[in-house]
Amino acid sequence: MRILVLGRGGREHAIVWKVSRSPLVKKIYCATGNSGIAELAELVDIKAEDINGLLKFAEQKKIDLTLVGPEVSLTEGIVDLFHEHGLKILGPTKNVARLEGSKAFAKRLMMKYDIPTARFGAFSDEQEAFKYIEKVGAPLVVRADGLSAGKGIIIAKDEITAKLAVNVMIKDRIFGDAGRTVVLEEYLMGQEISCFLFIHKNKVLSFTTCEDYKRAYDGNRGPNTGGMGAFSPSNKVDAALEKKIEKEIFKPVITAMKKEGMEYSGVMFVSLILSEDGTPKVTEFNLRFNDPLTQVVLPRLNADLVEVVLGILNDDTKKLKIEWDKRSCLNVVGVSEGYPLKYSTGHVITGLDKVSCSPDLHLFHAGTKNHNGNLVTGGGRVFDITSIGKSIEEARKKVYEEIKKVCYSGIHYRKDIGI
Repeated sequence: MRILVLGRGGREHAIVWKVSRSPLVKKIYCATGNSGIAELAELVDIKAEDINGLLKFAEQKKIDLTLVGPEVSLTEGIVDLFHEHGLKILGPTKNVARLEGSKAFAKRLMMKYDIPTARFGAFSDEQEAFKYIEKVGAPLVVRADGLSAGKGIIIAKDEITAKLAVNVMIKDRIFGDAGRTVVLEEYLMGQEISCFLFIHKNKVLSFTTCEDYKRAYDGNRGPNTGGMGAFSPSNKVDAALEKKIEKEIFKPVITAMKKEGMEYSGVMFVSLILSEDGTPKVTEFNLRFNDPLTQVVLPRLNADLVEVVLGILNDDTKKLKIEWDKRSCLNVVGVSEGYPLKYSTGHVITGLDKVSCSPDLHLFHAGTKNHNGNLVTGGGRVFDITSIGKSIEEARKKVYEEIKKVCYSGIHYRKDIGI
C-alpha cells in the first residue's frame, strides 16, 4: 500500500511511525513533514491547505490511503474532494466537520439533545456579548467559535477580562476569522480529561482516555498552547466512570449525529470536564488526531493502525481486534522561547541524536528542519519525547532523563507533566 500523511508536526511523526510498522505498507509520503519524518517517509512539498495539489499528487502516485493531521485540510474540504475522486481518506466531510469547526454549532447540538455541557451564549455582536457577560457574571470561558489550533480560548476570572477577551476576538481578530463569533461558557470547576475513539458509522468500536497540559508554564499558568505534554490512560477514570461516560456522552452524541444526518466513520477526541458533582460534561470535539494526545495514544494501540482504518473505511469491522496497552504513556513537548506568542526560529538543535530511542521510548520531531547542514528549530513546538512505563511515574522519569540531553537557544518545556 501507498500511504499519504498530511501535516508536519509531532502528531504526524507519530502517525507516520505507527503506519511504518504495518506490514501492509510499502511506501509512505508526507506533506510536508519534518526532519524526523524524513527518516521514515518521502517528504512532499505541498501545503496542507492546497487540497487540489494534494489530490493531483494522490492520483499521480496512486495513493491507497490518506491520513489527515491538521484541521486546515478538513476545513478546506479535502475529504469531500477525495471522495468525489474515489480516494480513501480518513476524516470527516464538511457536513460532519461542523461538530469541530464551530463551537457554537456543537454547543447548540448538545443543548438540543440534552448532552451534558456548560451553559453558554454565542455572539457575533460585541455589545450583545457584553450584555450577556453583565447578566451572567464571571468567571467565564471565552472561546473563538472557529478552529484556532487549540489557542482560541481565554479564561476570564472577572467581567472586565471577559469583555476584553471578546473585544480582541471580535474586533481585533487575534484569532482571525475563527473569532468572528465568540462562545461564552459557564466556567466549570473539575478535572479535564479526553477520550480517543475509533468510530464506525456512529458506533464506538473502542476508546481510551488521556489527559493533556494546555498552559505554557508549570502549575497551569500562562497562555493556552497547542499542548505542552500529555499522558494516557487518565488516572482519574475507572471502569465505572468509563461506563458512565459511554452512556451519558458517547451514546447521546451518536444519536444526535444520526438524527442530524451526520454519519461518521473515523477517529474522534472528546474533551470533558469531570465536574465537582461527578458529572462528565463535554467541552469540545476533535474529529481528527489531536496533538500531543496522539503521541501518547498511538504507542498504546496494540493493533495495526492501517488495518483498523481500512476496516472502518471499508465497512469491514467485525474482525477488528482493537486493544490498548495497560501501561502508562507520557510525553513532554519542547518548545521555542516565547511560544505560543512571539518566538524566533533557526536555532541550532543539539542532542536529539543522543536520545535513547527504544520500543518503549520515542522521539517525535515537530518544528525541526535542516539548514546548512544543521538541524534547527522551525516552529513553536520543536519536538516531544514519549515513553511507556509500568506507571505514570516510571514513564515520566524516563522522559525527563532523556529531554535533558536536548539543547537549543531558548529551549523551554514544562517540568510538571504527570505530577
